[in-house]
Amino acid sequence: MSEWWKGSVTYQVYPRSFQDDDGDGIGDLKGITRRLDHIAGFGVDAVWLSPVFTSPMADMGYDVSDYRDIDPVFGTLADFDALVARAHDLGLKVIIDQVISHSSDQHPFFAESRASRTGPKADWYVWADPKPDGTPPNNWLAIFGGSAWTWDTRRRQYYFHNFLPSQPDFNFHNPEVQDWHLDTMRFWLDRGVDGFRLDTVNYYFHDSRLRDDAADYRIKERPDTNPYEMQYHLFSKNQPQNLDFLRRMRAVTDEYDARMMVGEVGDSHDPIGIMGAYTTGGRLHQAYSFEMLGPQFTPAHFRDAVRDFFADAPGGWPCWAFSNHDVRRHVSRWAEHGASREALAKQAAALLLSLQGSVCLYQGEELGQTETDLDFDELTDPAGINFWPEEKGRDGCRTPMVWEAPAPNAGFSVANRTWLPVKPEQAAVAVDMQGEGSVLDFYRRMLALRRGNEALRTGATEWIDAADPVLAFRRGASVACVFNLSPESVETSAPEGEILLAEASGVKGDMLALGPNGFALIG
Repeated sequence: MSEWWKGSVTYQVYPRSFQDDDGDGIGDLKGITRRLDHIAGFGVDAVWLSPVFTSPMADMGYDVSDYRDIDPVFGTLADFDALVARAHDLGLKVIIDQVISHSSDQHPFFAESRASRTGPKADWYVWADPKPDGTPPNNWLAIFGGSAWTWDTRRRQYYFHNFLPSQPDFNFHNPEVQDWHLDTMRFWLDRGVDGFRLDTVNYYFHDSRLRDDAADYRIKERPDTNPYEMQYHLFSKNQPQNLDFLRRMRAVTDEYDARMMVGEVGDSHDPIGIMGAYTTGGRLHQAYSFEMLGPQFTPAHFRDAVRDFFADAPGGWPCWAFSNHDVRRHVSRWAEHGASREALAKQAAALLLSLQGSVCLYQGEELGQTETDLDFDELTDPAGINFWPEEKGRDGCRTPMVWEAPAPNAGFSVANRTWLPVKPEQAAVAVDMQGEGSVLDFYRRMLALRRGNEALRTGATEWIDAADPVLAFRRGASVACVFNLSPESVETSAPEGEILLAEASGVKGDMLALGPNGFALIG
């Protein structure tokens, strides 16, 4: 089982929104532990926890102030240990987030770094003198808006932050920074975690010469909602030194049995190429990008992503996802391509779980959950607050998990007010409403098919010629997968074999009739 991750299915839990057991309106570790039976019950291999470390929560835990402790809002280290033990009892692996490209500005290391240019931690973050006119040292932009440089009156220098000013970037050119983070990995591996999801894995190193990023004229002629997308980030991230550090990280996981790393590649220019480079040569076990987390829903898009990855990196391994905590939920994002919410949700599940690679599911995806429509005064996400109303941020996909439709807050919490609201549209698809024939029932059946079929887990992909809107391919030598990516009925050539699992489809002679969002897995 040393390669248990290859072809695995991981379920992402957003801890603030999964289950609140202490009644404060925010999810916690004890709540997650209580609900692990749900996760194990529909057939996944692993659970990934978004950050639960000590944090001032300026970016909901992606701003860490103590990498080796649990934030009190979620519980204690003892609660974490109990969660890991229960997950292992249920046969689930546990993967935790590691947010190491940057810390919170409340981290003691940053407090020490900004206090002096000569102290022990002076070079642990990225500092630079201003230009002669007092402006920042270069044109790098922050993802949440504005310059990626903030002036610090203590050191009389600028510090670099790819995200919020309260999220200063570590200086990975300093070997001490690398060593400390590797020791932190060992801290959690010693506690029994089975792997890491590495946040912004291509952001660790910056160009030490601080050269300007180039304008990206391929995006559009007028500014995007977020001007970050107007630059080609040649120097602020994606640096070659990243590759050597990933080998050092891999060496740490290899000190332990059957451990795994999956990296998040945040890049809009060559994500598939970076995924391939990062998962070959003794680096990451697998990587994912935002390639399938956008609005594209065509046969060519899905085919090109998978085909290009394995063409560029035949020895690498991808992890595919359709939804996560950073993007609009796919049932809402692709709604125009669906005959109904349920039809689209089932088709998306069948497609995702048929792709060559590993898979990550986001909490609520198994219910066919939709994006929550929030008012401005309900937002917590810096991206939504900064770019409202054109960009509503990520809160709409982070609202609480719904368990029992009639219960207060759909069973998530007994609090009078939860950190994000539970609205009727979301409560309508609660777990207790998912009977026979539901989206959740389909996920169970599809996951059972994948788990029991080695071709679907690890088999190579052979593409089958089919006219749009049909996507067709064969996994291994035994399973043909055919999808109608439209809300209209179509017919296409029927592969030989028996139908293993299908929706809105049937064989007519030598033709396969596919209804709106119909599909068939044939073997």
